[in-house]
Amino acid sequence: MENRGGPEGSVVPREDGHVSSGDVRGDTALIRVGQAVRRFDVRRPWVLDTGLVVLLFLNFCLPDLGGVRHGDGPVAFSDLPAGEMVALQLALLVPLWWRRRAPMVAFHVVMLVFVAQCAAGVLLRADAAVAIALYSLVRYGRFDRLVWAVPVVLVSFVPATWRLADRMGVSDILFFLASVYTAAGALAIAVRLRQAYVVALRERADRLEVEREQRDRLATATERTRVAREMHDIVGHSLSVIVSLADAGAYAVDSAPERSREALKLIGDTGRKSLAELRRTVGVLRDSEDEPELSPQPGIGDLDALCERMRAAGPGIEYRTSGDLAGLDQGVQVAAYRIVQESLTNTLKYAGPRTTVRLQLVAEQGRLRIEVRDSGPPPDDPRRRDGGTGEGHGLAGMRERAAIYGGTVSAGPMPGGGWSVTADLRAEEGGA
Repeated sequence: MENRGGPEGSVVPREDGHVSSGDVRGDTALIRVGQAVRRFDVRRPWVLDTGLVVLLFLNFCLPDLGGVRHGDGPVAFSDLPAGEMVALQLALLVPLWWRRRAPMVAFHVVMLVFVAQCAAGVLLRADAAVAIALYSLVRYGRFDRLVWAVPVVLVSFVPATWRLADRMGVSDILFFLASVYTAAGALAIAVRLRQAYVVALRERADRLEVEREQRDRLATATERTRVAREMHDIVGHSLSVIVSLADAGAYAVDSAPERSREALKLIGDTGRKSLAELRRTVGVLRDSEDEPELSPQPGIGDLDALCERMRAAGPGIEYRTSGDLAGLDQGVQVAAYRIVQESLTNTLKYAGPRTTVRLQLVAEQGRLRIEVRDSGPPPDDPRRRDGGTGEGHGLAGMRERAAIYGGTVSAGPMPGGGWSVTADLRAEEGGA
């Protein structure tokens, strides 16, 4: 900033129009002072009103009472006895104490006194109360009632013009009075509009804050639903595999100890993988400044490992793919993985470990089709499909995932026996 000889510590604008931090601090200080005055005025409004009346009395009334006269100018203020002058001054100023609480009454009282004194040939410096009363009426009064002030203003022109006609031209008097009234009204309108604008901004800020809180709550609920769905898929699948492996290991503990040890090893591997996924999912819920350690979300490339774990639990799985699956959006791949995982988990849970599953994924024409069909439980197995993939959380979760990508999921028994789950998703991002 260029120093142009101003006093030390003063703020001098630069040629590029920028201001210094001192300007900002000064504006902030003024804003804080204004806010403090408004808060004080809200608590004790009578203090400022009383202060205004006292200030006007000291500025406009004492000179007349002290004998100061300006008879040589274009306007001569009347020389009255002290008692009559004080009475007129108080009649003009005291109604201003109610200018904010009853602006219409205060205005009419002041105008009545002004018209009466002009008709009596009296002019006082305290007549400045007329402009203040008009300002207060426009500033604080109801707009639909301001029309009642117009006749009073027009009537006041007559005695004032008659009183000053011998010293000023009529056109000059009318122009002066019109200018005073217009300035007072225009200033009041400007202040009132600014106040209304500030109130509107505050209301908008309050609405935006409420909307932000609502968006945050909605986002929290959505995230909780997503986490619950993830945990359902992880825990449901893992427990189904672990239970099947544990049953198989217990059955083979005497006849085939090696198979039993293999089952225990698979149980440990499945449990560790599920625990890692749970830690990743629950990690986002922890209120910590440190970012949780995240691992990549599972995709279609992880279905081979998923099928291997399921085969270890007993079911025979035939897995086929068609199309460019690796090029699918990552979100679509996660949804496809979870749908397949839930379908295989339900197959293991309701069809048992001795079923056969046919899994097929086809990507073509911007769509991804998933088919999971099992042969059902063996004839001698007492398992029944009376609620496995019905309208429970599993099918609901699959439908929610598919709906995100403009897809659908259908599930039901097949005519020849077994169960079928079919999902159709939009292959690109931003489906629904």
